Amino acid sequence: MEKDSINKEGYDKIASKYNEQRHIYNNEKELEYFVNLLPNKGKILDVGCGAGPAARFLIEKGYSVIGIDISRNMLELAKKSVPEAEFIEADMTKLTFADDSLEGIVSLYAIFHISRDKHEKLFRNFHRMLKKGGILLFCIGHKEWEGSDNYLGAEIFWSNYSSEKTLQLVQQAGFEIIYDELLERGEEEHYWIIAKKTRN
Repeated sequence: MEKDSINKEGYDKIASKYNEQRHIYNNEKELEYFVNLLPNKGKILDVGCGAGPAARFLIEKGYSVIGIDISRNMLELAKKSVPEAEFIEADMTKLTFADDSLEGIVSLYAIFHISRDKHEKLFRNFHRMLKKGGILLFCIGHKEWEGSDNYLGAEIFWSNYSSEKTLQLVQQAGFEIIYDELLERGEEEHYWIIAKKTRN
């Protein structure tokens, strides 16, 4: 099985179990910071949306939300939890939303599930899809590592650069960094970035 596709099968298997413990990762502070930076009440893309916790927050703030995920079972949970949002089964590395079409992009606990050699292209595609002034919020691992292990009873693949390398890739994609910080949520540390598209 291709390493990236391990996660589709894995998250389909553990979707309910993952959703039950998702509350330990409380990210309302980061999401509040994100929405306060957004230029307009427009369309937000939630990449690797899972069962929809970020989508629920954004819908309640008055935004239009499209969530994408590779796990069909996660998407079914999201549709029940956030019926006001639109959810699509899709691979984040193959997104084709129009140029300059989104106010913001959020990706929480998801980018580290694709091969790190695809991260640079992913950030460049995020930049393409965002409108000028649009905001990107994401978190990722902070230590260079790639491999798979057992997570909640399923084999899951992870792939990270160092936080320094990730920061460099985001800047090279054309973003201006507004915030970057190592934060502990749910007794785990992740590297968080908020960045702005300042030019086409």
